Amino acid sequence: MRGIKLVRMIGILTASLLLGCTDKSVDQAEFPPEKTAAVEVNGSKYPMEKGSYQWVRKNGLETETVTTDHASPNQMAEDLKPISVKPGQKVKVKIEDDPIINVFLWNETGKEKEIKLEDDQITVPAHKGTYIYEVLAEWKNGEISYTFVVEVQ
Repeated sequence: MRGIKLVRMIGILTASLLLGCTDKSVDQAEFPPEKTAAVEVNGSKYPMEKGSYQWVRKNGLETETVTTDHASPNQMAEDLKPISVKPGQKVKVKIEDDPIINVFLWNETGKEKEIKLEDDQITVPAHKGTYIYEVLAEWKNGEISYTFVVEVQ
């Protein structure tokens, strides 16, 4: 009887060790993580285009870093369909896991200026035209640059 209990105990411990070794822990979750990002105009959501990103995580005593380089927002805009908006309209920025967000207006030569973000919204210009926006989202262990384009009608 005692031998059977010992065999069962060894079996349970072995199974626990095997399952524990194959189970993904929080630190071993998807890396780099995917974050959903969109803008909302008049109740309709439009996904933003992901650009460059950087993520860092501790893995035991080591630190892993993933960094990518991507086309600039003005280059990415060439392939993006503009979102039609009215002059002075509000555009809501929605990004998973509540990062710190900075928004920049771009022109054909580069970053033009930072755009004020209030209640996760920006206000598009009052003048007709096509405008390129970069949204830089920062979490404690990484950042992602997103791009979207609006066309003020």
